[in-house]
Amino acid sequence: MKESCLPPLGTITRFLATAYGLVLPVFIAQTGMMTEAHADDDPTFFSQLFSWFNPDGQNNDNEKKKAAFDGVPYDVTLTVSGDESLASTLNDASNLKSLQEVTPSGAAGLIRRAFADRKRLMAALFGQGYYGGTIDIKVAGYAPDDLDAFPAVEKARKAGPVKVTIHVATGERFTYGKLTILDAATKRPFTDVPSTHDMRLDPGKPALADPIFRAEQMIVDHLRGEGHPFAKITSRDIVADHATRQLDMTFFVDPGPKGRFGPIQVTGTQDLKRDFVERQIDIEQGEPYSPDRISRIRKRLVALPAISTVRIKEAQSLDKNGELPVTFDIVERLPHFVGANAKYSNTEGGAINAFWGDRNLWGRGESLRIDAYGSWYGGALYGVPNANRLGYKLAATFTKPDIFTPQDDLNAQAAILREVTSAYVRSAATFLGGVRHRYSDQLSVQAGVDLEYSRSQDNPIYPRNDFTAGIPIDLSYDSTDSPLDPSRGARVTATLEPFASLGQNGPGPVLAKAIVSGYHAFDEDKKYIIAGRVGAGSLIGADLYAVPPQRRFYIGGGGTLRGYGYQQASPRDQYGNLIGGLSFFMASAEMRIRVTDTIGVVPFIDAGEAFRSSLPSLSTIRYSAGLGLRYYTPVGPIRLDVGVPINRQPGDSNYGIYISIGQAF
Repeated sequence: MKESCLPPLGTITRFLATAYGLVLPVFIAQTGMMTEAHADDDPTFFSQLFSWFNPDGQNNDNEKKKAAFDGVPYDVTLTVSGDESLASTLNDASNLKSLQEVTPSGAAGLIRRAFADRKRLMAALFGQGYYGGTIDIKVAGYAPDDLDAFPAVEKARKAGPVKVTIHVATGERFTYGKLTILDAATKRPFTDVPSTHDMRLDPGKPALADPIFRAEQMIVDHLRGEGHPFAKITSRDIVADHATRQLDMTFFVDPGPKGRFGPIQVTGTQDLKRDFVERQIDIEQGEPYSPDRISRIRKRLVALPAISTVRIKEAQSLDKNGELPVTFDIVERLPHFVGANAKYSNTEGGAINAFWGDRNLWGRGESLRIDAYGSWYGGALYGVPNANRLGYKLAATFTKPDIFTPQDDLNAQAAILREVTSAYVRSAATFLGGVRHRYSDQLSVQAGVDLEYSRSQDNPIYPRNDFTAGIPIDLSYDSTDSPLDPSRGARVTATLEPFASLGQNGPGPVLAKAIVSGYHAFDEDKKYIIAGRVGAGSLIGADLYAVPPQRRFYIGGGGTLRGYGYQQASPRDQYGNLIGGLSFFMASAEMRIRVTDTIGVVPFIDAGEAFRSSLPSLSTIRYSAGLGLRYYTPVGPIRLDVGVPINRQPGDSNYGIYISIGQAF
């Protein structure tokens, strides 16, 4: 017997509402249908619908652990007529398909699974906008609600796997029709809501179910953003018109009263001083309620190394003054941490870093981190061919938040190091410190002091001693959604640094550089992301050979121009030694393609070069291309890139291999 997805209510089917949103027609009320509340291996209809549109909320792991006692093996065939492109979606939705190797218990178990499949398949059709389809399931030649199905299964199982067939006729796709939003109390049109375009409910577009769920939340979020902390959708009326194949939607909205922030309370602090946390929550009692303010403060608090999570507890109602009390419940991190990381490149060698840190030295979020870094340079040594290839760095980094205001942080790092590169070898003591002011969650500016005393050598004979003193001003803008694997937004870093001393140049030189990168995902699942980066810099008013070699610009290697050796795309002297330049330009483009949940491939192209003069000359730019492999982990992607030069010059590397954590940029 063929089971229709549609109720016999004429050309218009009225959908009811559930607590989770879209409501389905009452389509399964037939004589003889089994109740399924007791079926351990088949969830209820509404939980299946909810889980179908929220796939992270439910899985079948428990069912897949082992086959049931008295299991009934079966073979299932699923066919689709109409929109055959839905075959994959329907196969994924079908428990009969996905759990075929997990035999159900007895004839009743198989028939229960068939009943549950009917609902899951219908939910999948609705999710894609097909509200007029039909589903025909046969178990041993009988519909699941046919009383003859039980003896037929018992008979068929004796001859081998029971034959199960599923045929889905999708029908025609529905489109969004009229959207009406009414005040729940007055039933008058409610206009203070996002547009249908913003909610992705434009009339004429395919009537997918997911945007309807999101539209409800978008309406509530919009009203909360307008100062209504208790806004809600009280009910909804979803009507599928089978004559016009349109889905008309009516939402009933209760905005609730407008509110203001009331008393702010901080709980959960242990090692952190409570008054320090309270200073970070710069909400004045009586100011208009705003969930965005709460979200920004939560983000600011979680950015403190000492804080793990922040739970926001809003009161259930406004107090007598029309104010909303809010509690920030703090969960602190362990005070100390240790760790290590490593990277490798065939053109640069390997490096390992071990670190220890204290997240909260004196109770006000002060952090200290000690890094011990060791490296072995594996590339060609042009400047000092016989140099020891071992490098090291011992650094101490200190941060004190709220140095003047909650938006001001003191940052300082002191280090002693030995650095080995293709162009030079140096030993140095450095100090870099400053105060960073956050103008917003995305934008910050830091001004400070840059000091370095170094002994370096960029030729086999003459070492040099240099002192550098500058006043760097750094700008940072970051609107991306992830530090290690961004899928949207942009990043900008820029530095302007006048020098009182730059090696043998004396006062006067100015460094200016900027790097901009952007990211865009083409789909909601972020399986296809294009990423681009461009950067340029210049040392103005400096003589090339008077600048310490480590302060010149170099291009080449995993961070700038993959495929080329470290610093190789940089100026050389008459003897072929790398000497660096007074300016640089670089650009990169990547297409990040996620093949599975954990594996991705990344074709890329890079361009760049450093130049002797203070102005880049793009006529000699070098190019490289390659392919990367990504293994995605909860921490971030593990990167393996292989790049080759396109316009390779004599002495350049044939290829480069790079392994690290995080994307290339």
